[in-house]
Parts: sequence; structure tokens; C-alpha cells
Amino acid sequence: MLEVLGLDGVCENVYRAVLVHPQAEFDTLRVKLGLPETELRHALDRLSELALVRPAFDQPHRFRAVDPEIGIQAVIARQQERLAAEQQRIEQIRLAAARLAADFTVARPHRQIDGIERLDGIEEIRERIALLVHGVRTEVMTLAPGGAQSEASMEAAKPQDQALLERGVRMRTLYLDSVRNSPATVSYAGWLTELNGEVRTTPSLPIRLILLDRRIAIVPTDEGDSRAGALVLSGSGTVTALCALFDTIWDSAAPLGGASSCDRKDERGLSPQEAEALRLLGQGLTDDAVAKRLGVSPRTARRIAADLMEKLGARSRFQAGARAVAKGWLAGEE
Repeated sequence: MLEVLGLDGVCENVYRAVLVHPQAEFDTLRVKLGLPETELRHALDRLSELALVRPAFDQPHRFRAVDPEIGIQAVIARQQERLAAEQQRIEQIRLAAARLAADFTVARPHRQIDGIERLDGIEEIRERIALLVHGVRTEVMTLAPGGAQSEASMEAAKPQDQALLERGVRMRTLYLDSVRNSPATVSYAGWLTELNGEVRTTPSLPIRLILLDRRIAIVPTDEGDSRAGALVLSGSGTVTALCALFDTIWDSAAPLGGASSCDRKDERGLSPQEAEALRLLGQGLTDDAVAKRLGVSPRTARRIAADLMEKLGARSRFQAGARAVAKGWLAGEE
């Protein structure tokens, strides 16, 4: 019962013994309770600190219990003083933080202009994302190109992801089809799904993107090096367009887990990955660029290109492109 006051069972037993045996001497209490002298003294000291037990006025070797209502009121009064002091300290910290934030903005005014905030370096990106995610209420949507995710980054993301999902935030993540060959990424996706997260894959993704509550978008400043910097966008028109982009890709993507649609062939006999590779090659992208967009190795990209040439009966990339157009495989791509 007295645990709420920070007292253990020994202290409670001593207090009750003093209640039952008012004016009891120290040795009498020690015998009745069967406690070592040091343990009894510690318990009496704790009870005395909380004004629940006092030495008798004219007989300091005897102890009396203070009326609990009086003692507890004294405890409450001291606790309220501590809370008031802590609240004052919190307000001082909040004021100091506001002043520092103002100084930071004045010192680097170029960083935020018309709904665009620039972040420099991976540490600043992580700190800002953590702060923004803390305020998310309804939804997080992510485009995650680049293929298989590192185990370290996925483990680091778990606490934040779990906190969001436990708050009832909807999380939707789009990976590349190539992550299906990564056991670690598939395992992480399975963990997300168990917590009601949603994961799908698609042959390629245009950009790396995080969308928060359909109000804020975070995109890298350099798609080739997402650690270099990022932009935090809050302009309604831009964010709305990026949300539409995500929704379009999501609707055509395949759920990661269970039966996969990624290996199904279309009417041309192409898998989604092959069809996307053909589209990218038709745009003039190199094997290395195609590999990056698909999240595969350059070697795999070259193998896919060779398979496509074989299916088209072509001996060169130029001939393959011409035959793809003639067959209608690249309709609308010219």
C-alpha cells in the first residue's frame, strides 16, 4: 500500500507495528519484527523522512506514529513544491529552446524559404526526420529505391516504426521488386506487416521519398547520394502532387509476402521487371543506370538486357529498340 510513497514492505511492517504498539522502544520493535538493527534503523529513518513516525518528545528512544492524514499532507506539500520547481525549470528550458531556435533561423535564413527547408548531411536529416515523425498523426508513406536495405538501417528504424504503428499510424512502404531476393529485407517487411504495416514492391521507383500526414514531403537533394542533403517540402501543391505519385505506384504494386505477382508474364511474355527494364532502355539509359533504377547489380541488368534482345531476336541494342517499337512493345515511349 505504501509503495506509492517509495516505501518497501519492511517500512510498511515497521509503520504498522508502531501503530499497534504506540510508544514502543527500539529494542521492542526489533524483537517483535525480527529485524536486524541496521534494517530497522533504515526503515525508521525513511518513515521519519516522510513524517509518518516521530520519536516521542520526552523519550527519544521510543517511537510514535503520526496521524497518517497529517503525515501524508506533509508529503504531498513537499511533492507539490518539487513539481512546481520542476515545472518552472521546464518552462525555462522551453524558453531557452525557443530563443536558440530563433538564433538558428537568423544565422541560417537561407535554409527555409516558402515552404522549402534544406537539410545538410545525414545527421541533420536523421534529426529532422525524427522530430517530424514524432508529430505524425495519421499516415507515413515511403518510396524506398536502392534495392536491399542494410540490416543496420532496418534495426535502427524498428523502434521508431513500432512506436508509430502502436499509435495507430498507417505505414505504407514501397520497395523495389529486387528486395524479394534479400532475406533480411523480406524479414523486416514481415515484421512490419505483423504490426499492421503495409509493404509492396514495384519494378522501379522514380525517387526516394517520405510523406508525412500528406502535409510534408522529404526528398533528397542528390538522388545519387541521399546522405548528402534533403529538402523538407510543405507547399500544398507540391506535396499533393507527390502524394498522387505515391498512390499511383502503390495501386499497381505487388504486396510483399505470400504469392508474388512479380514473376507473372504479360501479353508480351515479359515479367514486370523485364518490362520496366525495356522501358528504361528505350529511354536511352545505360546498363548501370538501369541497374540502379531496378535495384540490381550491373551484371544482372546486362543479363536482363541480353534476355530481352534474345526475345526480340535482335543482335544489337539498336535493332532490339527498332523491333520493340515495331512490335508495339514501346508504344508511347518515342
